[in-house]
Amino acid sequence: MLTKKQKIAQCFSPAAFVHDSEENHQKLVQLIREEEIGSLTFFHSRHSAAANFESRAEVLDFNGTLEKLVGLINRFQSISKIPLLICIDAEYGLAMRIEKTPQYPFAITLGALQEDAEKWVEEVGYRMGMDLKRAGIHLNFAPCADVNTNPNNPVIGYRSFGDDPEKVSRLAFANYKGMKNAGIGACFKHFPGHGDTAVDSHLGLPILNKSLSELESEELFPFQYGVDRGVELIMVGHLAVPALSGGKEVPASISREIITDFLKGKKGFKGLVVSDALNMKAVANHFPEPGQLEWEAFHAGNDLLCFSDHVKEGITKIAEKASEEEVEVVFQKIMGLKKQLGIFDFQPISVPNFDWNAHQKLQKSLAENYVSVISGRIDSKILQDLAHAGKLAFCEYFTSQKSRFAKMLDYDFASLDQAEKVLISVFVPSHKPLNQFGMDESILEEIKSLTQSKSCILIHFGNPLALKHLGELSNFEAVVCAYQNFEETQEVTAGLFV
Repeated sequence: MLTKKQKIAQCFSPAAFVHDSEENHQKLVQLIREEEIGSLTFFHSRHSAAANFESRAEVLDFNGTLEKLVGLINRFQSISKIPLLICIDAEYGLAMRIEKTPQYPFAITLGALQEDAEKWVEEVGYRMGMDLKRAGIHLNFAPCADVNTNPNNPVIGYRSFGDDPEKVSRLAFANYKGMKNAGIGACFKHFPGHGDTAVDSHLGLPILNKSLSELESEELFPFQYGVDRGVELIMVGHLAVPALSGGKEVPASISREIITDFLKGKKGFKGLVVSDALNMKAVANHFPEPGQLEWEAFHAGNDLLCFSDHVKEGITKIAEKASEEEVEVVFQKIMGLKKQLGIFDFQPISVPNFDWNAHQKLQKSLAENYVSVISGRIDSKILQDLAHAGKLAFCEYFTSQKSRFAKMLDYDFASLDQAEKVLISVFVPSHKPLNQFGMDESILEEIKSLTQSKSCILIHFGNPLALKHLGELSNFEAVVCAYQNFEETQEVTAGLFV
């Protein structure tokens, strides 16, 4: 029989960093042995933990991340009395955290699929799930079911399937279903909906002042869609929604009104509620006493407590304040999830090999479906004739070397001053809106002035939300939105021109 404290410990999923000091790995070993925690959430490194792992790989350049991940999972599992639930936040695949693993298109890109979108998004979920499963991971904190209605949102943006609640619902569920089919857990987030916020909850508390009926028709719509179809895990975000919390500006993640009364009560959600990372500033700064935040999160109705910095104190505080019945209900939920995901049959895993050929084929099929001419039209015959006449120029921005796209355009380009028409290829440096998505102001001005003096065709590789920084789209003769800069995407895009 487990004690009350041992049962509570099963709710905790602190952070584990693949690239960390041996001293810190030892501390986790100690936590697993002494506190008997039930779960771990893996991140690449402390440097990239609070943000999505994107171009930081170039800065960090850590080697052997996948090998280290697998080694740590085996090491930590081997000392845990009850096998650990291994979690990760990998919205666009293992590559979000682990270099040299398959990366899939962002949700915003999948939202642009023109044909059989649900089928393809489910396939992506399945492939991502299989990658994670082979690497020893049981639960992916994805997909985002946030409806991205605020284009200036600093934290959702490319992570959302779009700004239409209906479409977001269908695609988020398709993605969830794909991961489930692969035999791993998946999780709708960030309840009650983080899409129309202008504050990054890693840094502060966003407040969403909307009426209940407004929330029902937008933010809450995808979550209700998921609950109605049996979604088993929902992550609650660190954002205040006064309409759901009796007018109080309290983070949803620690609001009993929002989690227990509204989500589990009114909405009828029977699954597990996962807290967003408890080290995020939106909540962490309000509870200086170690363990108090963990109790608040548990009391609010969270079943799995992620990224707690005060596990021991949290367990003690919950043991003091929670009833045996409350603890038992949550413990049984966690055990049920572990059983369902086959965690009790843990066998040491070996480093997986990925089928890169199959991955490239999938990427190509997806790119053929999402690369879009969003205004004007492309007539490759006219462009070829212009090139032969020495009247077509080409400019490429934000690349360190000649892109695959540029190499595939077999035109003889003219100099800018001789050209009548210019192909402008933009590789957006960042997926996030900070500093105009990483685009230098002087280059943006250069592009805008080009559109004033020449007929220009824009080829945009990257987050489409960055298009607004390139001036009025009507100033371009045509705009091609490629969404990603994958090699396969560049090849498909080049096919429009040759």
